[in-house]
Amino acid sequence: MNSEIQLSLFDDDSNPNQQELIPTDSKIPIPSGTYANMTELAQHCNQCHRCELGDTRTHAVVGRGNLQAPIMVIGEAPGQNEDETGLPFVGRSGQLLEKILASVNLSTENDVYIANINKCRPPNNRVPTPDEMAACKPYLLEQIRLVDPKIILLTGATAVKGITGDKRGITKIRGQWIEWQARLCMPIFHPSYLLRNPSKEKGAPKWLMWQDIQAVRAKLDEIRQNSESAT
Repeated sequence: MNSEIQLSLFDDDSNPNQQELIPTDSKIPIPSGTYANMTELAQHCNQCHRCELGDTRTHAVVGRGNLQAPIMVIGEAPGQNEDETGLPFVGRSGQLLEKILASVNLSTENDVYIANINKCRPPNNRVPTPDEMAACKPYLLEQIRLVDPKIILLTGATAVKGITGDKRGITKIRGQWIEWQARLCMPIFHPSYLLRNPSKEKGAPKWLMWQDIQAVRAKLDEIRQNSESAT
């Protein structure tokens, strides 16, 4: 091999752009730091066919809320309303989530960013398969890096399993603080579960959610106070 051919191996044009291949194949890794901002990430999500869910989506559902939020809410996958609008948690579950946040003076405008494990709707709103979650999770990890939240709320068992690997039922672990990659996470009930269990009696899911969201608010206040005192 002559020196000219050897040097040509170092040319960027001689190999396909690895980043451009990300949406086409789940085997292409998405290293930390791949995306400079959420707009770049969203463009890839809307082109993505890393799993078969990309073949049936109307819109990729990337996220909504404050891009510098101290709290990030992670759900499972989009439903029909989300697939149609391209925004997460916009149906009845989303409306209830907004009320839960507002009950402790939190909002998606100032304090919260919302995303899902999967960006495309599974057919008939079924639970995403392990392969589908594995194909999409790197996008979510980039979202977490970009937002850099202090607290992550994992809504429902699928979100807990998808992020932490914990396979326990949500009723056993909700309301408990879990440390994951140096971040505080709390599993909470998915709002859709609360819609199916409307009782507000002591010990009922809605009553437990009220305890959990108060604990989240208190923890956020504590983090902010510690940050202020450190400066």
